[in-house]
Amino acid sequence: MSHMMVEALGRRSFLAGAAKSAAWLTAASYSRILGANDRIYLGVLGTGDRGRWVMQLFQKDPTVEVTALCDIYGAQLDRAQSLAPRAKTYTDHRKFLEHKELDIVLNATPDHWHAQTTIDALNAGKDVYVEKPLTRTIEEGPPIIKAARVNGRICQVGMQQRSGPHYLQAKAEYLDTGRLGKITLVRTWWHGNAYHLRRAPEYLKQKPSNLDWARFLGPVPWREWDPQQYWNWRAYLDFGGGQITDLFTHWIDVVHMFMGQDIPISAVAAGGVYYYKDGRTAPDTINVLLEYPGEFTVTFEATLAPGVRGAAIEFCGTQGRLWISRERFEFHPAEKGAQPTIVEAQRYDFTLDHVRNFLECVRTRKLPNADVLIGHRSAQASHLGNIAYVQKRRVRFDPVHEVILPL
Repeated sequence: MSHMMVEALGRRSFLAGAAKSAAWLTAASYSRILGANDRIYLGVLGTGDRGRWVMQLFQKDPTVEVTALCDIYGAQLDRAQSLAPRAKTYTDHRKFLEHKELDIVLNATPDHWHAQTTIDALNAGKDVYVEKPLTRTIEEGPPIIKAARVNGRICQVGMQQRSGPHYLQAKAEYLDTGRLGKITLVRTWWHGNAYHLRRAPEYLKQKPSNLDWARFLGPVPWREWDPQQYWNWRAYLDFGGGQITDLFTHWIDVVHMFMGQDIPISAVAAGGVYYYKDGRTAPDTINVLLEYPGEFTVTFEATLAPGVRGAAIEFCGTQGRLWISRERFEFHPAEKGAQPTIVEAQRYDFTLDHVRNFLECVRTRKLPNADVLIGHRSAQASHLGNIAYVQKRRVRFDPVHEVILPL
């Protein structure tokens, strides 16, 4: 057996056993044992739109106090501090992690900063809620898992469908009971996500003096100030994986949760920048096809082209199909003339349920609904789609060793 295969086998064995070894994640391993009514000190790393929104969901818990904020742009820090006046502000995440009153970290940095900042926070003894995708590259996942496990930390990835009540209901009623029969195809799509079309405001034409561009770039190769790359970084493959890792990661995670399989064996993809010729490097139109060892395929299609909207998942089985979105789910029996069952979801952001699950696990030391290993597997599947797109080939993946197979 080659050195590479031995190394891969070791990684696979580590990842597979990680969830099973959760018994040692007890309150005794926590640096400050928390009672049910003890205050939890929260630090927010990345105080943009998403960071501030999720911070406010944390603040709905009366035991949570925001004590530290960190961002490379002073204007974002000011906006966040208006919502948490007692919090101290930082521009360097290393200094932020030295803040004395800090138990948990909400990591809402751009994708290219997820791995380093999450590992640093875990190594500093903090529990972490990190936005999806967990990683920017497929190689970054195992070191984050190791940091969480070695330090006995809780790490929740922001794939909130794992805590969404109607997702859990649909899984229990149709997947767990086998009512769909044999599922051979799962279709997913997410069209018209306007966040990927954001245009930088005029005031960013010249770099603000209180914005640290070099620190924003971090691990990314240097380029001169570009307001569009700062403001709409999701449109550039240097910073993330475009629509695949931003949108498909949510949907493929639901597929993994429902199907009980989370490692593909192959990926193909096609697409390109077909309409928005604005310098972006992430495709505005993309199709991905993943194959799983349980003899089913999963597709993803997305376009930013005007006039096309909608996002959902459809599980196609021999006894019916289940259609689910963030608003409702529908079961359509295979029998001719049978009436569908439609269940509307409660209209609220179930990221709140996900945050509550994380806080509960911070206290109990149980693994959260979207544990870091789960987050790695969903990001990994998305990365395979991007790799297939960039390399313009069918990517074969070894589900045992979790390595891309040679051509």
